[in-house]
Amino acid sequence: MRLGLLGPSAGDVAALGRAAEFLLNTARVNRAIYLGNDGALDRAVAAWARKLVGGDPSDDAAWERAATLALEGEPAKIDKFVLTERARLRLKALEALSAEVSRTIEMVGDRVAVLIYDKADLDEEDIMAANVLLYGKSDEPSIKKIGNRWFVSPGSIGCPGGGLAVLEDDKDDVVVTVYDSAGKPGLQESLTATRGTKMRVQGGA
Repeated sequence: MRLGLLGPSAGDVAALGRAAEFLLNTARVNRAIYLGNDGALDRAVAAWARKLVGGDPSDDAAWERAATLALEGEPAKIDKFVLTERARLRLKALEALSAEVSRTIEMVGDRVAVLIYDKADLDEEDIMAANVLLYGKSDEPSIKKIGNRWFVSPGSIGCPGGGLAVLEDDKDDVVVTVYDSAGKPGLQESLTATRGTKMRVQGGA
C-alpha cells in the first residue's frame, strides 16, 4: 500500500494540483490525503476534472456524455471517453481532512496512523492510539521519532525539499519518502516500530 501526503498549499491551488498529479501519476500512490485545512484540494480537484472532461465533471454529466456517445457509436470517441473517465475517477483517490473532523485514523501496514493539520491539537488519546502521527502545519519537512512514536510532516507545498510525501508498506517496516514540488526525493526514513514481547497465558486445570 502506498499512501500519499500533501502538505498545506497556502491557497496555491495550481501548485497543489501539480503535487497531486505527481503523487497519482508518477509516485502511483493508492490514495493521497491533503493535510491542509483550507479547502484547497476541492478546488484543485474540480479544476483538474474540468480540464479532463472539458465541462461539467460530475457523475451525472458523465452518464449524459456516455449516452450521447453510445448513440453516435464512433469507436475513437468512445475509446477517448473511457480513458478520460478513468482519469477522472482516479481523482477520487485524492482526499482531504474533514472540516468538521480535523483528524482521521488510517492503517499503514500494521501501524496505526493519526492524520491531523496541526500537531498542537493532538490530545493524549490521539498519541496513545498511534504508532505514527502525520501532520500538515510545518514550514519544512520533518521525520522525528519521539519515544515509541514517529512524527512526520511533508512540510508545506513549495517549501525547500518538501511539500509531499509517500508512505509505503515495505515488509516489516513503513518507509516514508519526502519529495519537493519538482518530484525530487529528499528525506527518507524507515519507521521502525518497537515490538512488544509476546506472552502466552496458560490457564490451570
